[in-house]
Amino acid sequence: MTYSNDPSVNVEGQQPQLSLSTAAARNLATTTKSAPQTQEITSRWLLKLLPWVQTKGGVYRVNRRLSYSVGDGRVSFTNTGATVQVIPQELTELPLLRGFNDTQVLTALANQFVQQEFAPDDVIVEIGQPADRIILIARGKVNKIGVGKYDEQVVLDVLADGDHFGDETVVQSEDTWQYTLKAITRTIVLSLPQQVFEGLIGQSEALQTHVEQFRASLNQPQNAQGEAAIEVATNHPQETALAGTFADYDLAPREYELSIAQTVLQISTRVADLYNEPYNQTEEQLRLTIEALRERQEYELLNNREFGLLHNADLSQRIYSSTGAPTPDDLDELLATVWKEPAFFLAHPRTIAAFGREANRLGLYPTSVDVNGAQVTAWRGVPIFPSNKIPITNNRTSSILLLRTGVEKQGVIGLHQTGIPDEYQPSLSVRFAGISEKAIISYLVTAYYSAAVLVPDALGILEDVEIGR
Repeated sequence: MTYSNDPSVNVEGQQPQLSLSTAAARNLATTTKSAPQTQEITSRWLLKLLPWVQTKGGVYRVNRRLSYSVGDGRVSFTNTGATVQVIPQELTELPLLRGFNDTQVLTALANQFVQQEFAPDDVIVEIGQPADRIILIARGKVNKIGVGKYDEQVVLDVLADGDHFGDETVVQSEDTWQYTLKAITRTIVLSLPQQVFEGLIGQSEALQTHVEQFRASLNQPQNAQGEAAIEVATNHPQETALAGTFADYDLAPREYELSIAQTVLQISTRVADLYNEPYNQTEEQLRLTIEALRERQEYELLNNREFGLLHNADLSQRIYSSTGAPTPDDLDELLATVWKEPAFFLAHPRTIAAFGREANRLGLYPTSVDVNGAQVTAWRGVPIFPSNKIPITNNRTSSILLLRTGVEKQGVIGLHQTGIPDEYQPSLSVRFAGISEKAIISYLVTAYYSAAVLVPDALGILEDVEIGR
């Protein structure tokens, strides 16, 4: 083996290097660089598709016609081991007890509920039996079964955790169940016998008054949506006296305040001054910060408990999958809840994949529609957009949303306010917040937003669909 001090001669007898090496040449070359990349950025279809309404004063009031329908709610429970109990305040989610706030009476009612457990295919109540109790579903899925035209069994609805039935029946003249309830899965229910409920009414004057008011509201003239009816005469004889009428308004309309997302972006003055080729450091830091803020904005529009769409859909607009996995039949049922000009579905990408597997299994192949040059999967001509902001539970279940959008269509709208000080993008400001003693520049980055559902049938949700293989 030979060695040489001459750098042009390779060791171990190799041929000498005849040109400048690439490693040495890179010392004189300029590297081509990309802008900073991030995996957090998504398509943010919800932000793109919602019509955004200018909200002066930071508050948007949704005025509606007066509704006598107090609306359903979903009841919550607590458990100690295998013992389940309804939370007393949650009983006000029942139409019968909506607005009743006597904590002592509610606690007495909650303590009288009796726990029962049913196996799959067990009958909880049967059509024609005495309707003599209020029943709450604490856990499980239940089929609500009626009788068809030719005396066949028809599944009218699928009920699940938090749903309830019988609370109106116990204060009306009906004395038998008009449907059968059959457990699909192992089911836990809590029931309150009518006799016990009537005994508590006799002990509480406040509860007695509230129940009488509820009975009176059931007898008010109303349309199919529970709104105060507008009387219209048709096919009446000539010179018949016409009934007077008017459209009554809700005296306590809901108001949506603009929500806020903020952060303080900090940049060293040395970095901002010296390191700006080929990319401006301040602009790139601001771009990435705004992207993260917009991602958070879309998350809040779906998940915020005050205004997020997943929490603000009317209970009558929430349905469950008939089999567990999201099937074409389930999406057809969802279309039936938002049947007036539906705009788009929104689902987690894995939920869309689960729907595709169910469609393939049935030999159905969903079409695609063109949306601004992008091919998007569609069902019945309604596009299905992906959003990873819709949560997937530990049990591998998720939800599919269907929206009608726009003020003119009484749909779902986004709320923002443009023209704010130091506006950088619509309803987003970047405000200089000073330089610290450590030479750190601060910028306050703020976004204002919210969302509103103008009428309940503008938003439907298919809940708890199973997406596991």
